[in-house]
Amino acid sequence: MLTLHQLRRCLPRPGRLEWIGLRSARRAPVLSVPEAEIHPLVGLLGDHGKVAPKAGEAAWAGQGKRQVTLLQAEHLPVVAALAGLDSVTPDLLRRNLLVGGLPLLALKDQRFWVGSVLLEGTGECHPCSRMEENLGPGGYNAVRGHGGITARVIAGGVVRVGDVVRPWTEEEEEAAAC
Repeated sequence: MLTLHQLRRCLPRPGRLEWIGLRSARRAPVLSVPEAEIHPLVGLLGDHGKVAPKAGEAAWAGQGKRQVTLLQAEHLPVVAALAGLDSVTPDLLRRNLLVGGLPLLALKDQRFWVGSVLLEGTGECHPCSRMEENLGPGGYNAVRGHGGITARVIAGGVVRVGDVVRPWTEEEEEAAAC
């Protein structure tokens, strides 16, 4: 019989990165891009004007738990239905990465790969008051429980739409400990 820890790491199949969104500034529109560089000290380069720190320069977001935000693709129709809309696009929910094909919430407390980038889930990504603006009255509550997860960057690199999303395996964990 599997332990609870083992069950939490067991997913039916890998997922897929379906969309990437970046904002040039705090309230700026979210723009869809085919790829993005994720830096371990600042998160997604270009999001909120973030740039890679120069050699010897300190980065303000290095220990942040919210360097990357991820959203479950399968939740978009649910949010639309709860908000009374025909459809909802990922840019309206203002997350960075849209993932489909695996239960994203299962990754919230573990390390996982998005392509060649290693992330660590740090918690749920709760909606903000902007959901009322983007989805109309009740938008905030329509997103509750469907807002995705937050993550910090363990190992950076470039992610591309179509990249595989999968948990970090126990074998990888054991190899890293040596």
